[in-house]
Amino acid sequence: MNSYFYLIVKYLITAVLVVIISEVAKRSDRFGALVGSLPLITLLTLVWLYMEKQSPEKISNHAFYTFWYVLPTLPMFLAFPKIYHKFGFIIAMVSSILITILCFIVTSQLLKKFNIHMY
Repeated sequence: MNSYFYLIVKYLITAVLVVIISEVAKRSDRFGALVGSLPLITLLTLVWLYMEKQSPEKISNHAFYTFWYVLPTLPMFLAFPKIYHKFGFIIAMVSSILITILCFIVTSQLLKKFNIHMY
């Protein structure tokens, strides 16, 4: 397959997936959250890596580190709704970003003790 064509197909499939998730979320909060919480992007990334003949180690490492990167994002999903209702969207987004950064730093420091380096 032509590498330029492959790249376009890769971008289109990935973009369509994101648009579908946002459209589902507009119609149903719960179902949109369910679809959005599925590791679709990660699974698609693993497929792209496999199709691009990346090593099994690289593909496995991607899945392994994705797990550790997801954990510090979880508190943001609990904080965002509370902050949003109290202070509005922009404050909630900025606060969520700051909470996530703080959680990444804490998680990274804790994981170093187990010889897992996030960056």
